[in-house]
Amino acid sequence: MNETTPLNVAVVGLGKMGVSHFAIANALDTINVTAVCDRSTLLGQMVEKYSKVRYIPDYDKLIETPGLDAVIIATPTRLHDSMVRQALERGIHVFCEKPMTLSSELSDTLTGLARDKGLVGQVGYHNRFVGTFGEARRLIAAGAIGRIRHVHAEAYGPVVLKPVAKTWRSNAAEGGGCLYDYAAHPINLMNWYVGRPVECIGADLTRQYSSDVEDAVYADLRFANGVTGQVSVNWSDDSIRKMTTKITIWGDGGKISVDRQELQVFANGKGTIPEGYNQGWTVRYITDLTPTVSYYLRGEEYSAQIEGFAKACNARQVDCVNSFASAAETDYTLELIRARSLAEPPAPAALGQPNEVPRQRGVLAKVFGR
Repeated sequence: MNETTPLNVAVVGLGKMGVSHFAIANALDTINVTAVCDRSTLLGQMVEKYSKVRYIPDYDKLIETPGLDAVIIATPTRLHDSMVRQALERGIHVFCEKPMTLSSELSDTLTGLARDKGLVGQVGYHNRFVGTFGEARRLIAAGAIGRIRHVHAEAYGPVVLKPVAKTWRSNAAEGGGCLYDYAAHPINLMNWYVGRPVECIGADLTRQYSSDVEDAVYADLRFANGVTGQVSVNWSDDSIRKMTTKITIWGDGGKISVDRQELQVFANGKGTIPEGYNQGWTVRYITDLTPTVSYYLRGEEYSAQIEGFAKACNARQVDCVNSFASAAETDYTLELIRARSLAEPPAPAALGQPNEVPRQRGVLAKVFGR
């Protein structure tokens, strides 16, 4: 491979994200989609018929394809570990949908394997390719709001508004549920801004409509250097038309509030105010902060991450945006939150034992008045 040679890529998994990645990759000059793989013969044969891209139903045979440079894996999360490992062991670069795996230990192992082989591993946390979120990261690194004190990550949307038929998304063992499938996005941005947490001091994973997984995630985290963080995510919020993700960061030098559309910065003069920003409020918009992509589908960030992956592979840039190492940080954070949510038994009153002394209310209970 070199900068002028298209990357030979296979797409694995033809669900919503797989089809999206296929369409984008197939439209880029930097990528040559050589094959697709899915257990659904109907889907695979349709793609082969109308796109003229070869359908290979068996993943083991797919990664044996001569000349294959990279795979894009968009399968249920429980399959990621074995598929990623097989690809890396054959010297193939990997783009994998989020979360990376269901175990931070496995994710760390895969990160080490990719690094040892000099291969690119990238995970599909597309928000890191959104101009507003990227600018917030730059401002934090530049000291615009001084020392960080607190970060709040939130996301809301109308994904589950009634009991639904069971799919892999409603099975935590498959990588489903609000925590892995939804909260992972704002948590990944939190990790990008302030690193990996050292402790989860309180967490509630609550159900509203789902029977087997949580519909909302609320958690309190502690990071290094005294930074605190909160997570508030609910995918059963019918007041929201589509998923909205927002991060707010407080520092000694001011405050940053950022979502996909808008970046609001308040600088009080105690930090290093970058060029183009003022003391007091400065507001910037996504239209000013997003580079043009060569192919648009769903949002610039989806194309930008695939373009970035091809570029990283050609340069063998292991420490790329959304590297395996950064995704492993998020997997660790998700584990902390889930473990903390399971650490305390239900209150006695909830078990129909009103005469027993109830447990002390935790931090989240006091905050939310429970």
